[in-house]
Amino acid sequence: MRTFVAIEISENDIKKSIKDFQNKLQISAKPISSDQLHFTLQFLGEISEEQIQKVIESLQTIKFSEFTINLKGIGAFPKPKFPRVIWVGTDEEGGKNLIELAKRVENVLKPLGLISDKPFKPHITIFRIKKKIGDITEELNKQKFMDFGMQKISRIMLKKSELTSEGPIYSNLEEVIAVK
Repeated sequence: MRTFVAIEISENDIKKSIKDFQNKLQISAKPISSDQLHFTLQFLGEISEEQIQKVIESLQTIKFSEFTINLKGIGAFPKPKFPRVIWVGTDEEGGKNLIELAKRVENVLKPLGLISDKPFKPHITIFRIKKKIGDITEELNKQKFMDFGMQKISRIMLKKSELTSEGPIYSNLEEVIAVK
């Protein structure tokens, strides 16, 4: 089963701001649906049913307090000259808190042999680009400081991803809730 650990975007105002931005940006790319917006704390890949149980038990040991992030800024991976992904970033403080949370996830999953293949960078993918579309630096620079709103971070989700021709279908396997 293809899985990942994520934080979902649940604020409707943020979803609407991102949707409005997706509609405004005139590029040849596939926008990510509002109900699929998330931060991937760690991609786990294909894991067995047996491993799922161990992952759930490990994730449940994570204790964290609720915090708030400000979603703002636009960027592209690997770079705006050759984009494959367009993303929304976070404020500096929120980003640090997300990085800390991603490290906690990685630390509890490491003993299971689940190690992140690249360091966590706080971002939400809002477009996937299949074909070469050329340099979009200018379009992104116009939106570089765009503010999408505030989101409370109070839960981590273990999600399953089923790949289909229409795009991935995500479902929740487990949630870890912040300590009050």
